[in-house]
Amino acid sequence: MTDETRTWAAGLGIPHCIADYQEILADPEIDAVLICSSTDTHAPISLEAIAAGKHVFCEKPVSQDLAQTLAVKEALAVSPVKYQVGFNRRFDHNFRAVRQAVTDGHVGDLHIVKITSRDPGAPPISYVKVSGGMFMDMTIHDFDMLRYITGSEVESIFVQAANLVDPAIGKAGDIDTAIISFTMKNGALAVIDNSREAAYGYDQRVEVFGSAGQVAITNDTPSTAVISTAKGVTAEKPLYFFLERYMDSFAQEMKDFVDAITNDTPVPVDIEDGLQAIRLAIAAKESLKTGQPVKL
Repeated sequence: MTDETRTWAAGLGIPHCIADYQEILADPEIDAVLICSSTDTHAPISLEAIAAGKHVFCEKPVSQDLAQTLAVKEALAVSPVKYQVGFNRRFDHNFRAVRQAVTDGHVGDLHIVKITSRDPGAPPISYVKVSGGMFMDMTIHDFDMLRYITGSEVESIFVQAANLVDPAIGKAGDIDTAIISFTMKNGALAVIDNSREAAYGYDQRVEVFGSAGQVAITNDTPSTAVISTAKGVTAEKPLYFFLERYMDSFAQEMKDFVDAITNDTPVPVDIEDGLQAIRLAIAAKESLKTGQPVKL
């Protein structure tokens, strides 16, 4: 661990920096841990933390491998510890408003759900090669959001995808543009559209249409000012990336994790939510490979 890292941590009021996470797991004064390391370490460290009796917050995905995720679920079945998965978008004010409108019945029976998620710029190829693919590292948020908003599981999934942003992403074995269609178990039809690059910024929108009405959210912007002149009408571009767009939701998911521990209440996003999102990512890969719909 570098001196720069220690100085940065000290500036945030963090007095101890430990290079070996097992020292943390062995410390009896530590009740909970946050696993925010590289994805390939999430499941192994989760299993060690559960065995050590630590409550766990684990960034998504729990694993790129279904068997490893199931192993974590089995370990939790015989452990009293809390385990929360880091799907932070559930804690965003906009998405929570959509969820509330649906659960309050304002939309009626769900007919059509549209989720748009487009990054402002493609990730480096070094990341693409180890990320598990766009469905596992990017769309997985949208898979979780679809389940969260609809309160339903997926019946079937069909993928159309292409390389339209960067040929190097295709050479690395991944795609950068996708339209994913779903039939939900509650009868609704849904679609997610993804792109690795939107020239105007971080594009995060949702629309839910039903028998009684519609609820929709648009992008957060630095301000809602709209300037109208003889030359035209202009407004702010969306907030640039996830750190700006979802900073408050990251903070809220931490608060809710701590509240679940201190009040001994269920975590808001559990291992089953993490498992279902991974299953959808795997099914999406299968549909892309075969060119056919995949039933869940």
